[in-house]
Amino acid sequence: MPRPNPRLVMKFGGTSVRDIDRIRNAASRVIREIDRGYDVAVVVSAMSGETNKLVDWVREAAAAPGEKTPFYDAREYDAVVASGELVTAGLMALTLQRMGAPARSWQGWQIPLRTTAAHGAARIETIETERLDRKFEEGLHAVIAGFQGVGPDGRVTTLGRGGSDTSAVAFAAALGAERCDIYTDVDGVYTTDPRMEPRARRLDRISYEEMLELASLGAKVLQTRSVELAMRHKVRLRVLSSFDDGPGTLVCDEEDIMESNVVSGVAFQRDEAKVTLLGVADRPGVAASIFGPLADAGVNVDMIVQNISEDGLTDMTFSTSADELARATATLEAARDAIGFRRIVSDNDVAKVSVVGIGMRSHAGVAQKMFSALAAEGVNIKVITTSEIKVSVLVDRKYLELAVRALHDAFELHTV
Repeated sequence: MPRPNPRLVMKFGGTSVRDIDRIRNAASRVIREIDRGYDVAVVVSAMSGETNKLVDWVREAAAAPGEKTPFYDAREYDAVVASGELVTAGLMALTLQRMGAPARSWQGWQIPLRTTAAHGAARIETIETERLDRKFEEGLHAVIAGFQGVGPDGRVTTLGRGGSDTSAVAFAAALGAERCDIYTDVDGVYTTDPRMEPRARRLDRISYEEMLELASLGAKVLQTRSVELAMRHKVRLRVLSSFDDGPGTLVCDEEDIMESNVVSGVAFQRDEAKVTLLGVADRPGVAASIFGPLADAGVNVDMIVQNISEDGLTDMTFSTSADELARATATLEAARDAIGFRRIVSDNDVAKVSVVGIGMRSHAGVAQKMFSALAAEGVNIKVITTSEIKVSVLVDRKYLELAVRALHDAFELHTV
């Protein structure tokens, strides 16, 4: 019996399939991997801008005259929004056929990729690969509409933010693929955003944990959900450009990296806000009384710091995104009697800067080096939090670029 071909998942984002010319360009990259002997599953996003257009149409169709935030049936929302990927999948399959590669398109329900019933934010439960396996055995390559699946009731579901990346990783795990290649408009993962620091360097390899931290801290290359899934199932990811032929960046297990840098990257989030509750009673359950209502209101809280208690009172500080500040303060004011605090002080003109690296586990002095570099540039630190492979600080937003460049220099990230 002949040995089956190795399998490869290739995912193309919206900018990579924005029009027919770009679909042809992506298809040529698929053909190249087929010629190397792979059975390829291509996962595609909607064409750039199409999903936003479909969402706008849903809102327009569901709105009463003059209504700005209409209520709509989430099941029908998914039925409309999922159609963007169907168009791309069909066009990609046609293009591959014209180039001589036997291929067919698949919708999520046809495979099927089964999800929970949470329309608009469904979670993947199982992928039944028997149909795909049979078609691979027949020599047929797969073009799969990303971002979508089928719920328990047989209705189309969508996976929410980062759904196409997530579905690509899930297919790589289910199919036992050698790798999952994510094609974007950048040529890999950099030590920081090259638009902020022109000397930023592309990393050859980065661990799942480092990529997960960078993604959660503002790096836009990969979505957190897809990295979490890759780490859980040990799926090797490669981030590549659709427009250049560079080697990209491999996201892999820590054991696959010969020697780890102490710090691999500097991440930042520009639009942060800081909230401090002054004069909070220092008693058991006070933290729950603060962060419970915030969670119920859908406010995402990040850095949390509590001051030393004095005379039975303490101050509690946390950060959140600037666009959630008004909701956070209104929620806390409404819960003032239950919490018991003197007043709220807020600042919506701060930014978060973080250094990330698995080498921190075995090297002391990273925090001291970070703080010294910022002090040398006159950058005041407002809040500090740490984890095993990360140190984050809040600084005044006007110092963000200065802080990023100072840390990039301090940890010599521009050199090999």
